[in-house]
Amino acid sequence: MIEISGHTQLTGLLGSPVAHSISPMMHNEAFRRLGLDFVYLAFDVKKPQLAAALEGLKALGVRGFNLTMPLKSAMAQLADELSPAARLCGAVNTIVNDNGVLKGYTTDGTGYMRAAARAGHPLPGKVMTLLGAGGAATAILVQGALDGMKEIRVFNRKSPTYEKAEALAAQLCAKTSCRVTLHDLNDTDALGESLQTSDILTNATNIGMAPDIDSCPIADETMLPPGLVVSDIIYNPRETKLMRLAKSRGCEAFNGLYMLLYQGAESFRLWTGMDMPVDIIREKMTYREE
Repeated sequence: MIEISGHTQLTGLLGSPVAHSISPMMHNEAFRRLGLDFVYLAFDVKKPQLAAALEGLKALGVRGFNLTMPLKSAMAQLADELSPAARLCGAVNTIVNDNGVLKGYTTDGTGYMRAAARAGHPLPGKVMTLLGAGGAATAILVQGALDGMKEIRVFNRKSPTYEKAEALAAQLCAKTSCRVTLHDLNDTDALGESLQTSDILTNATNIGMAPDIDSCPIADETMLPPGLVVSDIIYNPRETKLMRLAKSRGCEAFNGLYMLLYQGAESFRLWTGMDMPVDIIREKMTYREE
């Protein structure tokens, strides 16, 4: 049980819906374990309410907060300062309130890179096939390029996000040593060819997420060569259809649960200056009921 005092610093999550989030469990357990006088709460805030909510949070001296859908892009427009990764992504999932100055960060990409390394697959110097160009995919793309991946091939459906992804790919090619290319997700021939020469496939779409658990972003399992590492940012279900197909082909696979853990750990560090006890929190997350 967290003891609330007159000195307790508030952190939290803004978005809609947020009642299902496991972030409060993660952060409050970490605060308790480290004896920190902090608390983390979830606030259901819709996009039209965000600006007013920010004024209230600043007035209350809140230490910081996370943002989830549909607020990440809007927050990038409202933050006083942005980290380099947040500026490239055009999205913010973590705010630090530094004496009234709201500093915006994106920790999703950092969380993914740490999760991959924890799974035994450090990604600098590697080639990735990345499915999707939404918020999570963009964070992974940007951080992967900044962290020194050799090449990232993005596959996305022709949609309003496609043109934005083209512009970002050009920026990353110019500003980093990573080669970034964009392809149509419906071009199965190009996707199959990419997978043959990739070190890792990352599904950053919502295809296969509950309740649509029978969906899979890969139409034919034979497209997955043995030895390819397959990751899915989805963590509900814990094993997606893509992961099952990958394992049947002799591929190693991991889900998005540890990405969630490590992006939260980075937010925790930004707010407190301390490292989250990730081994303890990981164990709680692993055995938590869906």
